[in-house]
Amino acid sequence: MVYLIIKELSPSADEVIIVTSSLMKDMNSKTDMYRANAIRVLCRITDGTLLTQIERYLKQAIVDKNPVVASAALVSGIHLLQTNPEIVKRWSNEVQEAVQSRAALVQFHALALLQQIRQNDRLAVSKLVTSLTRGTVRSPMAQCLLIRYASQVIRESANTQTGDRPFYDFLESCLRHKAEMVIFEAARAITELSGVTNRELTPAITVLQLFLSSSKPVLRFAAVRTLNKVAMTHPMAVTNCNIDMESLISDQNRSIATLAITTLLKTGNESSVDRLMKQITNFMSDIADEFKIVVVEAIRSLCLKFPLKYRSLMNFLSNILREEGGFEYKKAIVDSIVILIRDIPEAKESGLLHLCEFIEDCEFTYLSTQILHFLGIEGPKTTDPSKYIRYIYNRVHLENATVRAAAVSTLAKFGAMVDALKPRIFVLLRRCIFDSDDEVRDRTTLYLSTLGGDGEVVETDRDTKTFLFGDLDIPLVNLETSLKNYEPSEEPFDIDSVPKEVKSQPLAEKKAPGKKPTGLGAPPAGPPSTVDAYERLLSSIPEFSDFGKPFKSSAPVELTEAETEYAVNVVKHIFDRHVVFQYNCTNTIPEQLLENVSVIVDSSEADNFAEVASKPLRSLPYDTPGQTFVAFEKPKGITAVGKFSNTLRFIVKEVDPTTGEAEEDGVEDEYQLEDLEVVAADYMMKVGVSNFRNAWESMGDEFEHVDEYGLGPRENLAEAVIAVINLLGMQPCEGTEVVATNSRSHTCLLSGVFLGNVRVLARLQFGIHGSRDVAMKLAVRSEDEAVSDTIHEIVSSG
Repeated sequence: MVYLIIKELSPSADEVIIVTSSLMKDMNSKTDMYRANAIRVLCRITDGTLLTQIERYLKQAIVDKNPVVASAALVSGIHLLQTNPEIVKRWSNEVQEAVQSRAALVQFHALALLQQIRQNDRLAVSKLVTSLTRGTVRSPMAQCLLIRYASQVIRESANTQTGDRPFYDFLESCLRHKAEMVIFEAARAITELSGVTNRELTPAITVLQLFLSSSKPVLRFAAVRTLNKVAMTHPMAVTNCNIDMESLISDQNRSIATLAITTLLKTGNESSVDRLMKQITNFMSDIADEFKIVVVEAIRSLCLKFPLKYRSLMNFLSNILREEGGFEYKKAIVDSIVILIRDIPEAKESGLLHLCEFIEDCEFTYLSTQILHFLGIEGPKTTDPSKYIRYIYNRVHLENATVRAAAVSTLAKFGAMVDALKPRIFVLLRRCIFDSDDEVRDRTTLYLSTLGGDGEVVETDRDTKTFLFGDLDIPLVNLETSLKNYEPSEEPFDIDSVPKEVKSQPLAEKKAPGKKPTGLGAPPAGPPSTVDAYERLLSSIPEFSDFGKPFKSSAPVELTEAETEYAVNVVKHIFDRHVVFQYNCTNTIPEQLLENVSVIVDSSEADNFAEVASKPLRSLPYDTPGQTFVAFEKPKGITAVGKFSNTLRFIVKEVDPTTGEAEEDGVEDEYQLEDLEVVAADYMMKVGVSNFRNAWESMGDEFEHVDEYGLGPRENLAEAVIAVINLLGMQPCEGTEVVATNSRSHTCLLSGVFLGNVRVLARLQFGIHGSRDVAMKLAVRSEDEAVSDTIHEIVSSG
């Protein structure tokens, strides 16, 4: 107890001397327990100076015959490695000797310390693993560690071909170890290998299948959880375990049962769907909401995999939607039904009816408003929109003000979309004009005036339809900022002035330590204000006033290394017929003043560009950012690209540090900057869409262009997807930029606005062959045929 108290109190440096001498005496005690505890406490409270005094005793303790003492010294070494690595690294010989110990715990701790000592030397770690895989490790815990280190070496190895994969034979041999923990660790390591093949997976799957019928719950759980992960990338490899996993659905441990069901849903075939649904129905009432959500998400994936089974799966989701459950659980079900409606056209009408029935008794305001909003989008497109009106109108009388307002908006959308329903909708809306809530009354008044005062069956004009239910194609954060910056005047707010690009946080400008740059030379705080600030700055310069409004401003591109004399980055401003380079410069030398600062740009590698104007910077004092500009003209309507060489030219004057005055005479000087490129992505703004499928269909196929491309050998599909996204500069939609590990095919959805404010949508389908060659099918739709062709030209030339 005394040792524990000293360790927890952790005396300060001036108090350590009080207990140090006693602890050092205990390190040489004849009682092993005192020796071990003294080592642990000393290493906890000691500093580097005292550590060198007791280092000899610690080395002796590492190779002590008593395993308790040896383990105490090794664990202390692991902790000390974080604060005194140079001292601990001198213990390598003793730790190497401890790795050969017959004591299981000593061997485990020794191997952990030895690997941490060598972790920054990849070759040394590889040699360590090679020497130990020959059978000198007896401790099961140390063997598990060795398996993890072998897996690490495999991941870091450049050659991942099956025949040459290092240490795979060792992992496979561990599957026949007598210790269950070693068998499982080896099986999990094999399943997590990058690019693992079905042949390599087979022995690991076999031992995991045996664990499924184990009497130990921990083994059953470990096996089914690992198989669940494997099913995400190699579902066919797990199908042999389906019979064993079906027996786990009734397992007393609900975590095991949930994992078994979700794995079966991933690996099952179309014929087994109905049987699984029957088993799951009895199971759902016995588990918590968090497990139910996992099951719902797995059912959604299964329905998308087998769309012909949508009826039974949709009915199942509808039934559990009516049962008791919390908000997150109900939201997961509603989200699943919405996704199925969007992706499976045949499921639309039945799915919408299920949602309508749910909101009759829904206790969650958020879910009710989201369902009503979705009904307003999809309901008018069905064969019989009138059957949803009753459900929507009931919400006007039976719900709180938030839901009532959403119901009024949904009714208005039906009236605008379905002309035959307009008289009926008009009558229903007039009944809402005297609602007790201001928001409901205001919306009702707005929609009545928008739909037409007489309520006759007339065709609703295009602008009204767009206003009522069109997609908002601008980021809400940009709209909010623009509204806050709007100053009331005779000019109404122009929504077209809101920036559409989804800009990431600009790169921070390089600056001298301790001070923060101000003004436009420093990156503004937020994306929309950045655009506004750039536009105001450019319009105030007479040389650029007739260029018009900039289409896009890039994030700053660094042209100098960190900690150099002068920090320079550049922002590319794209206009219809011009490109302006804004060079943000910072002088980081206190003893210098720069005058007549300009950037000399060589455009010999940019054939389509011609320099037309420049604006030098008169003065650049220490740590005060400033800007110099160079403008180029380019042909209209052409995606001109090229490389530009940049040289910073200035007159440098010495500054007296005592007075702060600069000398009158200066010296001309130059400073070479990095090259700058204008690429195709500079002509594209990242503008997302809330519903890609609706946007794709509404765009139409009039200007669609489809072609196939070979992208050459790639490490994996994710690399190819990122490369194409960066090449086009478009916004990924619905999370499709994420590629599943070891996936052999992938679909990516992109959206953007091209130069000239032309909306563009792209659907990319990737596939990778055994030779790692990647093929891509690219379908582009836009509002201009020339733009669709341009996107394909960018890909073919990139």
